[in-house]
Amino acid sequence: MAAGKEIRGKIGSVQNTRKITKAMEMVAASKMRKAQERMRAARPYASKIRTLAANLSEATPEYKHPFMLTHDDAKTAGFIVVTTDKGLCGGLNTNLLRAVTNKLKELEAQGIGAECVAVGGKGHGFLSRIGAKVVSHVTQLGDVPRLDRLVGPVKVLGDAYREGRLKSVYLCYTRFINTMRQEPVVQQLLPLSKAELVPDAGGDQREHGWDYLYEPDAPTVIDQLLLRYIEVLIYQALVENMASEQSARMVAMKAATDNAGNLINELQLIYNKTRQAAITKELSEIVSGAAAIAG
Repeated sequence: MAAGKEIRGKIGSVQNTRKITKAMEMVAASKMRKAQERMRAARPYASKIRTLAANLSEATPEYKHPFMLTHDDAKTAGFIVVTTDKGLCGGLNTNLLRAVTNKLKELEAQGIGAECVAVGGKGHGFLSRIGAKVVSHVTQLGDVPRLDRLVGPVKVLGDAYREGRLKSVYLCYTRFINTMRQEPVVQQLLPLSKAELVPDAGGDQREHGWDYLYEPDAPTVIDQLLLRYIEVLIYQALVENMASEQSARMVAMKAATDNAGNLINELQLIYNKTRQAAITKELSEIVSGAAAIAG
């Protein structure tokens, strides 16, 4: 029964694995609800500041913020790549990093290099492996994102764009659609285009213009607002990515638990057949021996 003992060992190992994946599924489900609440709470603020930034940009045409200027002579693009710190979340990171790789190849074909900021351990590791220039990174953000930890690394690309060394800056993350679907996104963050600074259709998009009184002056107010606008976009990308991570991990762990159950059933069937064959063999030997003695 050496084969039977080996199969019993495999069954025990798969059962232990199923317990782990079931526990991880339950933990991910709990974290997913909190992450989704945090993401949905941030969306109205991001929408409102987008509307305000759009109105201010239209109300003061004589002043152009550095983030709205183009640098056609620059030969480098910046990338902010938001990924997870941990794995076991299906193809979440793989799909995003594939989209980032395609964009890097597209820009490389145009003779444009890249400087990257990695948010998350998986993205940092991937960018390092492919030889991309990582100018800054932040990892181990935990389950509750903190904007103060993002400002420093992201400021590196913001300052480079102000100085005219970057042609554009792209924000790469995974957008949460629903529990079963997450979408990789590579969107242009800088320069801020009029297409990006468009008020929501249901709110303040009217035919009349806007006029403001600035204190102390328009450049100071607009500079602070658009800087805050960029920070909000990056924070929103982070909370969207975290909600996507927990959803993908819950689905992946549920699939792993179900597969472990199927494997246990198959191994149990094999074990039963092996045990039955061994018993049948022993009975045949006993009958044969008894027949030989009787004869």
